[in-house]
Amino acid sequence: MIYFRGCLSREKLKEIPHATEELLHKAGIEYRILEDEGCCGSVLLRTGFKEEALPVMQDTLEDIRGEQVLVSCAGCYRTFKEDYPEILGEKVDVIHTSRLFQELVEEGLLETSPSQEKVTYHDPCHLGRHQKEYQTPREVIRAYGELVEMERTQEKARCCGAGGGVKSAFPELSEEIGKNRVEDARNTGATTLVTCCPFCILNLELSQKESSSSTRVTGEEVDIRDLSQFMLRRLKHE
Repeated sequence: MIYFRGCLSREKLKEIPHATEELLHKAGIEYRILEDEGCCGSVLLRTGFKEEALPVMQDTLEDIRGEQVLVSCAGCYRTFKEDYPEILGEKVDVIHTSRLFQELVEEGLLETSPSQEKVTYHDPCHLGRHQKEYQTPREVIRAYGELVEMERTQEKARCCGAGGGVKSAFPELSEEIGKNRVEDARNTGATTLVTCCPFCILNLELSQKESSSSTRVTGEEVDIRDLSQFMLRRLKHE
């Protein structure tokens, strides 16, 4: 199995692949990473640069062909799952970390660590609306904390504000959308916001820093984490 870290996690949010790899080691899962890992092509595709995306996708396909591919990024998942078969004509055996974590918990390879920590979950557009993967991350969260839902969830969830090139083209709009989503999380009384997309994490973190409001229950900011980071923190706590 190849663990495809993804551009944003590999370059900016390195805590995500670090946490994921530690969980894989704990569960005894054999995997490898690509030292010269390229890009899946998602950002180019979403922003209309299909012609430029093609050689990038073809190079990456050569690196992963014939292997199962584990991804942390919802955008990578959607791209490998849908766009590679549609555009390149080849299926990719891809699994998102949330699905693998669920299987490892069910098999007892990752111990559960129940707590009364209130946790809310943000549905990334690429994993949720695009792939209808709503329950798997929530089942994992319930094994480690108390899940409290935001008012708008699943297919009706607000976007984080970063997708589709909005963050680059309209940064102020992106920030306002992110602030609204952070406020949704704060309104639940949760101390932790978990999601499964590094783009969501980056924009929600930046939006929260620019927001003047604070959590109504604790008076502190919401802790924004990838599912892997949340799980590892709970396991280390125990």
